[in-house]
Amino acid sequence: MGFKSPKETTCSVDNIGCNKIGMAMGPLLALGFLAGAFIAFGGLLAVIVGGGVPDIKLANPGLQKFIFGAVFPVGLILVVVAGAELFTGNTACCIPAVLSGKASWSGLARNWTFSYVGNLIGSLFVVLFLTYMTGLFASDPWLSSITGIAEAKVSQGFWPLFFKGVGCNWLVCLAVWLAIASDDVASKIFGVWFPIMAFVAIGFEHSVANMFFIPAGIMYGAAVTWADFFIVNLIPVTLGNIVGGGLFVGAIYWYIYDH
Repeated sequence: MGFKSPKETTCSVDNIGCNKIGMAMGPLLALGFLAGAFIAFGGLLAVIVGGGVPDIKLANPGLQKFIFGAVFPVGLILVVVAGAELFTGNTACCIPAVLSGKASWSGLARNWTFSYVGNLIGSLFVVLFLTYMTGLFASDPWLSSITGIAEAKVSQGFWPLFFKGVGCNWLVCLAVWLAIASDDVASKIFGVWFPIMAFVAIGFEHSVANMFFIPAGIMYGAAVTWADFFIVNLIPVTLGNIVGGGLFVGAIYWYIYDH
């Protein structure tokens, strides 16, 4: 199983970022929709499996967190292998191209904006049509699980959510980096699985995943408002994700290997 060196990986990311920033708005929104839906699939599976073991949660909460985190990576595996535009991954993947002068900051802002909007639409589609209208969380233990998750995510302050967002996307973008470094599908899956499992089991905050968890909780009766979702959680988490991916992965590796 071949793989690229860190320098080769960073150069590959540079080229990938140029292509992402140059993408037309229509395909960018469509691929953003797919990425939001794929991450929502991971969240849906995590609640069904990890939220369906309340006895394990009581007896061994660490094990329950691992179970929850172990199945969530299916979302990013689909993004990486099938192809989609995920805002959080793009926070790192587009930075080297801009810092090397091959792409513009305005193009970066455009990519981030439309991938983010597409992610939100895709996530809400899965929440409404595939989660709420199917009644998958209509009974316990899944009902208590999703409402509890949503309520916990809006019960924290700005800075805890911000720094949890930093830690999350540091790991998410490292997962993307490992996938780009890998030359075959099996290696890409392994490269994605470990960092994604880690951020979920730790309890870090991912803005696109929260586009599934919190709206699903709201629709199932959680004591959370849409303002709580957008203002209390999504703003600090998104900003933290930008720092975690853009600075601690994209900018640092560009500085070391590509500037």
